[in-house]
Amino acid sequence: MILAVWLLSLSFRFLAALGLRRSVILACLLVLAVTAYGVAQDLGLLEPPAQAAPARRPAPKPPAGGQPTPSRAAVTDIPAGYLRLYRRAGATYRIPWSALAAIGKVESDHGRVRLPGVRSGSNWAGACGPMQIGCVPGSKAGNAWARYGRGRPHDSAAAIPAAARYLVDHGARRNLDRALFAYNHSWAYVARVKQLARRYAAPGGGWR
Repeated sequence: MILAVWLLSLSFRFLAALGLRRSVILACLLVLAVTAYGVAQDLGLLEPPAQAAPARRPAPKPPAGGQPTPSRAAVTDIPAGYLRLYRRAGATYRIPWSALAAIGKVESDHGRVRLPGVRSGSNWAGACGPMQIGCVPGSKAGNAWARYGRGRPHDSAAAIPAAARYLVDHGARRNLDRALFAYNHSWAYVARVKQLARRYAAPGGGWR
């Protein structure tokens, strides 16, 4: 850099000695500098200015715990309190919350039906609560509540986790279909629950 400045000043003094005007000398030097820059650029002697790489958009995060996102149908059909309970139990026991919600829909329309055993007592088979878990010893439905329940079977905050524990104990993490069959011994019931579970899960994040 110092050498280049010295050479330019030397050229300036040489041209001045020839009696040329300062403005003419400056014009000549400018033309010379532009020409030299162009030649250096053509020869690849000058590095192009560094350009910042375009910022990458962060990849979308998968649902927490691998759980499906609620679909619009789920948000519309399931009461908000029940939806929170289904999702919490699904995440806690590592099974699809949408399957729990489907059971709740089939068994009691998420606690909204006014049938015997849903809000109090038991039905003809001995099932209790919004998830219709067996709660009467010696009945057709048995007394699964004694093993899986904590609290009152008619309380959704107790019934939904109890249903999740029942499914897990019957192998839901390995074969959910068979766990659902154990919950209610009917393959038509299993198909209905699976259909609803797919409806409750947003596209791309549901259980097949």
